Amino acid sequence: MSLRKFITNKTMAVLAVMVTAFASTSAFAQAAAGAAATAAKPIDMTAVYKSAIFYTMLFLLLCLFVAIVGKAIRVYELTREAQDKPEGINWNKLNAILFMLFLIVGLYGVYWEYTVHGNMILPEAASEHGERIDQMFNITLIITTIVFILTHILLFTFSFLYRHKGERKAYYYPHNNTIERIWTIAPAIVLTVLVLMGFLTWRSIFYKVEDPNNKPLIIGVTGSQFSWAIRYAGPDGVLGRKNYKLITATNSLGLDLKDKANFDDQMADEIVLPVNKPVRFTLTSKDVLHSFYLPHFRVQLNNVPGMATYIEFTPTITTAEMQAKTNDPAFKYILLCAKICGQGHYNMQKTVRVVSQEEYNTWIKEQPLYINNDLRKQFNLPIEAEPIDATADTTAKDTSAVNANQLALKN
Repeated sequence: MSLRKFITNKTMAVLAVMVTAFASTSAFAQAAAGAAATAAKPIDMTAVYKSAIFYTMLFLLLCLFVAIVGKAIRVYELTREAQDKPEGINWNKLNAILFMLFLIVGLYGVYWEYTVHGNMILPEAASEHGERIDQMFNITLIITTIVFILTHILLFTFSFLYRHKGERKAYYYPHNNTIERIWTIAPAIVLTVLVLMGFLTWRSIFYKVEDPNNKPLIIGVTGSQFSWAIRYAGPDGVLGRKNYKLITATNSLGLDLKDKANFDDQMADEIVLPVNKPVRFTLTSKDVLHSFYLPHFRVQLNNVPGMATYIEFTPTITTAEMQAKTNDPAFKYILLCAKICGQGHYNMQKTVRVVSQEEYNTWIKEQPLYINNDLRKQFNLPIEAEPIDATADTTAKDTSAVNANQLALKN
């Protein structure tokens, strides 16, 4: 629909008037109801611009304004027509000028997005493969931006230059083999290169050659509504088997206690990774589909009920280093769920820390074993002695010695 038909459309005007009248009637009804209410009712001091009614009324006023302007223009044209005067407004020229204005505003919008929102994207990738993913993203973004800008400049410029004029007739140009070849072959070559880059990057992530001198750290992550359970393989470097049929109140992951590899597995409330050390995650789910998402490491893979999925990567930047790079002392890596798995989906967050190997070694020693004495009692396993608090024992001995000395003094 042309601009002229849009603003002079009778249906548009009638609709704007009817909706405005309806809104006004509703407003008066609400005002009357409010007046009838008790005087003790608290006054709503919420800012007007924060309400949906404000924007609804603003839209209706705009529609009404367009309808009034359209009717005024129609009266102006009818007046000139009755006086046998030439057409007062050249609508074709006006539409062409508006096309150029939209082009300028749109190109500025692209520039604004790059300069403003572009600064809000994630910082540099903190993993080895993340650098290649960022490179693919940047190449794709550059190509699509260039194509977007050139095609829109041509589109709007042609609309301006070849607008309808009474003295000019459009030329019928049905086909051109050369142009067809160009816009078929060129995108095919570009897309082939991009797809090939993606395929090679994907293979480099999921088909790694294991270095026997630098074996990956094994971590199991189980998703459930709405939390993550993190399990580190113990000194044996193997995660024990588990079975959903074995899940109980005390054995929440359903570990098979017949598998000796489970006895040294450790639980953690956060994910701590040593820098420059390959890490292999085994992902499972207890209920619905979840998605293991580490945005700063460019890692995302689904946790699928009934099967295990795997992903391996090597973190390259510690948390402290990234805080310095981003100039943000509060910066932290984070684990999220990228699937809308229910109403508590937003709660599925875990802190991720990348530290030196020495810090990791100290931290992992402090993490508790998954198989505690409650599980041992349930499955009739030998009970382990609770660790003795040396500080408490020393304090008790000191207290006994003091009491003995006090009795000796009294005697």
